[in-house]
Amino acid sequence: MLEDQEQYRNSMFGALGMQITELTADRVVATMPVSAATRQYFGVLHGGASVALAETVASVGTYHQIDKETKVAVGLEINANHIRGKRDGIVTATATPLHKGRTTMVWDIKITDEDERLICISRCTVAIVPKDKLRG
Repeated sequence: MLEDQEQYRNSMFGALGMQITELTADRVVATMPVSAATRQYFGVLHGGASVALAETVASVGTYHQIDKETKVAVGLEINANHIRGKRDGIVTATATPLHKGRTTMVWDIKITDEDERLICISRCTVAIVPKDKLRG
């Protein structure tokens, strides 16, 4: 589990109810409720919420493999295919690295429901940048 999960509470992570349940160098798993905060106006899981969950697991997975004193992990590119709608319950994102480089990591993310039906598939590239070069 993510030992410093509390620091994320005042971010999108907390607002959408995400929870990291597994964190290793080769796998990150997180859950997110399908609720008012994550549904679009037709009452199903918003694609943007799925993408936010996907980028979160990829970014967290990258961040926990770099020198946190000098580097940060930021999303560089993400794509997603929304396979099935979901009205309520919990979705689970499972991320595995496809590439672990010095300046980027690429992650494959599958989001499933409680019955392990595929809800969304995503690929996310995360940039590893020096803290002193981060703009914004």
